[in-house]
Amino acid sequence: MNVIEDTGFFLESLKDIILKGEQVVLSGNTKKNVAACFDFLETFSSEKIIYGINTGFGPMAQYRIDNDALTQLQYNIIRSHATGAGEPLPDLYVRAAMVARLGTFLQARSGVHPELVELLVAFINRGIYPLVPEHGSVGASGDLVQLAHIALALIGEGEVHCDGLLRPAKDVLDENGLQPLRIHIREGLSVTNGTSVMTGIGIVNLIRARRLLEWATLASVWINEITASYDDLMSDELNRTKRHDGQLEIAAWMRQMAGGSARLQKRETKLYSGAHAHEKVFTEKIQSYYSLRCVPQVLGPVLTAIRQAEEILVDEVNSACDNPVVDPEGRNVYHGGNFHGDYVAFEMDKLKIAVTKLTMLMERQLNYLCHDRINGLLPPFLNLGTRGLNYGLQAAQFTATSTTAENQTLSNPMSIHSIPCNNDNQDIVSMGTNAALMTGRVIENAFQVTAIHFMALTQAVECLQITDALSHAVRGVYGDMRRLFPVRADDTPKYVEIAAVKEYLTNNEIVLT
Repeated sequence: MNVIEDTGFFLESLKDIILKGEQVVLSGNTKKNVAACFDFLETFSSEKIIYGINTGFGPMAQYRIDNDALTQLQYNIIRSHATGAGEPLPDLYVRAAMVARLGTFLQARSGVHPELVELLVAFINRGIYPLVPEHGSVGASGDLVQLAHIALALIGEGEVHCDGLLRPAKDVLDENGLQPLRIHIREGLSVTNGTSVMTGIGIVNLIRARRLLEWATLASVWINEITASYDDLMSDELNRTKRHDGQLEIAAWMRQMAGGSARLQKRETKLYSGAHAHEKVFTEKIQSYYSLRCVPQVLGPVLTAIRQAEEILVDEVNSACDNPVVDPEGRNVYHGGNFHGDYVAFEMDKLKIAVTKLTMLMERQLNYLCHDRINGLLPPFLNLGTRGLNYGLQAAQFTATSTTAENQTLSNPMSIHSIPCNNDNQDIVSMGTNAALMTGRVIENAFQVTAIHFMALTQAVECLQITDALSHAVRGVYGDMRRLFPVRADDTPKYVEIAAVKEYLTNNEIVLT
């Protein structure tokens, strides 16, 4: 159970609520603030022209709405904007979007009635997920179309996923003893106007990217153990000279994960002792290939990108991202563009580029293991059978290479693809939700490539018979991998094992003490 105070959400509480399904409980002070903001707006809005309360929306704001049609106005924006298309967003994304929308309302700057907040909390806690199509948002005025589908369910219309079934929202509300949302002042506009869908998806992406990075770091320790590399690539002394925190932390993770390894070599012992003083040609590599040796320098920037995204996204969750913004303390209502999604769009573009670079590293390490003429240690494609008759992981590498190439294409920045719309009222937009969805696809692809790489790493250990010499962290994961990917010399379909290993990596995390 997470009690949300007026300080807002932190990443750990978001992780617990979104991924682990923990319940949301609002503190008394938080509910009091929301009620006070509503009370102020109810009084302040009398006899004033305020956008979206007694005017039309978007370029129609020049038209005043009659007092007897104000409630209908709020229903109209919900119904008219529920125009999404494409596949439904996964329930996890919808849950994250509702949590992000709750974060905006808890800033007590939207002027919504407390009933809206309570109903949104009920949807989150009871696992009621509105049907939200993937396509429709241009990212300013936020996620109008997708949020309208959430609002549609809140007013008892449209459809929801509940207990794995797609059902009419009204039926599910009735069964749960919940009343559909009532319009008080501007609840229709408040639900639909903001960055909460892109932000919610972005939070999921952020959490998954961090987990992926940890697995990629372990894979990088593992491959250096397989090749008996020199361990100075991860030394604090070397990496500290670069001065980048991300690189330093990746090197520290690697040293921690390498604890107990009998495979990594000390350069001081092997090459600085004078034992090779008379050799003209060295049989062992003095330095490894870049995909093995430059891990802190490649994954360090990925960690930095993840941390920057975390700062921006958590701030966005805890922001008033709608319009207009209500200020009870200053006794005013401000009109502007807090619904604009460029902060999220930029971070999603940067994150997907970072994850694609990680994917490329995994693919290159996989290639090193499969390429016997490069590694000089292992059979071609880690084939434990008869060469020519059997093929090992040859075809699995095709899948990894193909998927990596897709990530490279998907990494084209989405945030620069602004197309004016809405009678040019929205003449520069963020495309933040598209960016977040594409980043989610890139991360999913990266897990697939990493899963194939983990199978190759596991097979390489079998080829060399070095299980007992592995580090403690790698040995534990190797055991899990072997249960998912048994030793086989004959040719078998690998798609089931790839899916199982991907599921393992997606749903488990490395605990770094």
